[in-house]
Amino acid sequence: MSIRTRYIRTPWIRKTAEYSFETICFTLAVIVVAALIAAYNTQSRSAPTYTPTSLSANPESAALPFDIPPKSALNGKLVFAHYFPPYPVSIDNANPSSDYYATQYLTVNGENNKHVRYGGFLRDRPTPRQPIADAQWRQRDLENEVRSAIAAGIDGFSVDIIAKATDTSWWGSTVPTALIKAAAAVDPNFKIMLMPDMNGAFKNMTAAQMAAEMKPYSTMASSFKLNDGRLVISPFLAENKTAGWWSEFITIMKNSYGINVAFVPVFLDAAANRNSFASISYGMSNWGNRNPAGNPLSGSNPNSPMGLAAAAHSLGKIWMQPVAFQDVRPSQSIYDEAQNSQNLQNMWQIAIASNSEWVQLVTWNDYSEGTSFAPSVGHGRALLDMSSYGLYTFRTGASPAIVRDTAYLVYRNQLVSAVPVNRSAAPMTLRQWSSPARDTVEVLSFLTAPAVVKVTVGTTTTTCNAPAGMSSCIAPLKVGAVKTTVVRGATEVAKVSSHTSVTATPYNQNLEYLVDSSRR
Repeated sequence: MSIRTRYIRTPWIRKTAEYSFETICFTLAVIVVAALIAAYNTQSRSAPTYTPTSLSANPESAALPFDIPPKSALNGKLVFAHYFPPYPVSIDNANPSSDYYATQYLTVNGENNKHVRYGGFLRDRPTPRQPIADAQWRQRDLENEVRSAIAAGIDGFSVDIIAKATDTSWWGSTVPTALIKAAAAVDPNFKIMLMPDMNGAFKNMTAAQMAAEMKPYSTMASSFKLNDGRLVISPFLAENKTAGWWSEFITIMKNSYGINVAFVPVFLDAAANRNSFASISYGMSNWGNRNPAGNPLSGSNPNSPMGLAAAAHSLGKIWMQPVAFQDVRPSQSIYDEAQNSQNLQNMWQIAIASNSEWVQLVTWNDYSEGTSFAPSVGHGRALLDMSSYGLYTFRTGASPAIVRDTAYLVYRNQLVSAVPVNRSAAPMTLRQWSSPARDTVEVLSFLTAPAVVKVTVGTTTTTCNAPAGMSSCIAPLKVGAVKTTVVRGATEVAKVSSHTSVTATPYNQNLEYLVDSSRR
């Protein structure tokens, strides 16, 4: 398989000596918006709280620390998850112990030793399933992924279209159409946003050729359209083509095919491109950073995440805020330090405090970049569960009331300095501008009342006095099993153990954070 890669740039971090009048205006806007952050930072800091009048009938609530709000409590903001076609639930419908993931992607010698240099291609995979006796097993898998996303409170997938219509491979041009059909079959309200990848097969096309590629998707029932009927086109790496080229594309879509487009470009560098694209855009987005230093919750730089949202709003555009958990790329020999759940927390807080209209979870299932939220071996459904507090705060405008004591364990299975059995010739190193690497275990707790959190890593126990609401207990990462208990008075109200131990001799270098839940 030939899979394109994506790179995050963080030009806003670099200090500059001068600021323009526009910069000063944006700075003031950022300062005002940043003041809103404290309302979400912890539930106890005067945050508005959504309290249901009765227990939610949604069965997913049992796995969460709060009751899922009814649709009537939602505020119209939308959450999409970026769907990357090369990594379906199953590649070959084979037994998980001997399927393509197990024998080719997760092993050092897979795909004829193609990935030996970096110790194997992937570090995680979708939650395995047994072979199913259905000729349409790929379609059934997509339908189940739609169900998983809906259960997690997600409104739709932003599907990465990486191949031309003439490429009939399953992970090429087939997935977008099949995903749209899956959405329509499961729930017509679940939408698929079209995201042509301008780092791939489309980068050398003319505007007319691109319009011809997008036209077939426009009439499909679950393709995402605004209430006024405009088809949303949200290209990844939109700046690979000029604003003039995209203007021509939009005109051709309307004049040749009768399709009105709402253009929402996703940039790697929104600051450098927002002004030139403003006149043709309904909204804007950035691919974003993947570490807390790259996602600060305050600051005066107009090119920070808060500043980017403020700038888009000042131009009269909606903003689609990226939200990510982590980024770990063995094949590119690079990783970001997410600092357990801190990066995820920061990005949800930015989405809320910046008054972003949409969110894009980056990503649903890109295992080659270690950014997946989808149920997987590494984090089961626990990551989606842990993220749901931010998601429903974003979607309702109020922090959900905690009604069930819940603890999430966030950790790695090895120290950053661990020497794997299969040494990489090109080991992952920390991305420039990332937060510093650290070896820590986190217990992210959601408590109905104050309690004592005890986390044991190997033979070392760390104790934290946790308040009601959301709080974090940090302990040093050491070799051995990881477990935590939450005790209130003499009663144990939650406990969770790691599904794998921290080892001094890992199979390969794996710097992805794993997640376990006390309620799964």
